[in-house]
Amino acid sequence: MEILKVSATSKPVAVAGAIAGVVRTQHRVEVQAIGAGAINQAVKAIAISRGYVAAGGLDLVCIPSFIDISIDGEERTGIRLLVEVR
Repeated sequence: MEILKVSATSKPVAVAGAIAGVVRTQHRVEVQAIGAGAINQAVKAIAISRGYVAAGGLDLVCIPSFIDISIDGEERTGIRLLVEVR
């Protein structure tokens, strides 16, 4: 499964395009974010991507969960947003 990593400086429109592109071909994508700013950008991107794929008859759902990610040998807790076609 494709994994998209979102940061606080990511542009939601660009991430939304990436989400829509992956969902159209694979019907699911995992979006990972660490920190409040990154999660905010990720959620906005998912909302925007729903509009992008709606014209093609796709309805997206988002399933959130926690993940532990190792960054530079340090364990961090992040959010995993699984975006799937309903």
